[in-house]
Amino acid sequence: MKNKHFHSVLERWLSIAILAAVIAVPCTASGQEKEKVILDTDMVEVFDDGIAMMMLAKAPNIELIGVTTVVGNTWVQEGTAYAIRQLEAINRTDIPVVPGIRQPIYPNRFETIKNERILFGIDNTYVGAADYPEPKSWESVYLTKYGKEPTTKPLDMKAVNFIIEQVKANPGEIIIIAIGTCVNIATAIRIAPEIVPLVKRIVYMGGSFFRPGNATPTAEFNWWLDPDAAKIAIRSPFKEQIIVGLDVCEKMPFRKDRYNHIQSITTNPTIQNMLQRSFLNQIFIDNPDHTHYIWDVIAACIVMDPSLIKDEVTRYVDVNSQFGFSYGQAFAFENNQPTGSQQAHIILEVDSDRLWEMVEKYLTGF
Repeated sequence: MKNKHFHSVLERWLSIAILAAVIAVPCTASGQEKEKVILDTDMVEVFDDGIAMMMLAKAPNIELIGVTTVVGNTWVQEGTAYAIRQLEAINRTDIPVVPGIRQPIYPNRFETIKNERILFGIDNTYVGAADYPEPKSWESVYLTKYGKEPTTKPLDMKAVNFIIEQVKANPGEIIIIAIGTCVNIATAIRIAPEIVPLVKRIVYMGGSFFRPGNATPTAEFNWWLDPDAAKIAIRSPFKEQIIVGLDVCEKMPFRKDRYNHIQSITTNPTIQNMLQRSFLNQIFIDNPDHTHYIWDVIAACIVMDPSLIKDEVTRYVDVNSQFGFSYGQAFAFENNQPTGSQQAHIILEVDSDRLWEMVEKYLTGF
């Protein structure tokens, strides 16, 4: 009887132990999967940066610890206002927005763009913030755009300092997603080079290695607007660099029928309004056959779900920072690479069906 009782007790304790282990595993896995992310962005409303940010903010496996704004598609004052409004719309005002650097590294870079247009025949190229005056403040942008006062404010510190502080506070844990110009990243590296080995991973939206450029015949917009900053960033010996360039982005067409579908499934009134009055909506109205692409959303999605990546190559990478026809051009080398260049994973293909399903799932949940 004593032996039977012992075995009965033992079996019960073993059952409890196994059940406890089964319950504990998902918690541990969940903790391991929660990636700490800083999104460094030249923010616009909805597509492309805005959707990327809101998806990261709502992703269950991502902790978006901050959004740092930078010059590029928009001025920093605009990007800050847009980021704040969109985080308000999805009830994530706990995520800090931190204003970044207002100008590219190269002095008077926006003046050189005028010369490039004359010298290299790129009169009609898209130049982002370089094409119109800088706003007075983020508050003035917010009030003019949305007709009311914001419910929150940006963090009272500089984006560069925020990046340095967070990386040092979370060594080996921070993923930086750089989807604008790289001037915040490059400046942080210059001020505190010791952060480079402490970054878990950096994911760029920039460059075009095996396709023509979209800003000039040779260069992609983000890296062309500030080639010096891009060069400093990608030549830094980060543990891992991943590049989402035109090589993959231009395999992700975005047409009117999909845009209309996205508008129809979006239930958040603020986001819906942004979609209706976006420049992209107007393009599709004017030209229903227009083919657009997504860029920054891809970078966000592969951080949320790396299994979306279907094809990539690892190469030594570099950027041309010498003023001339190929200014801002990205290069990839299998060998005989320039001294100082670093290896990066260049994404060539993602699972487009699954990626769009992910975008639509989040849009219905905003």
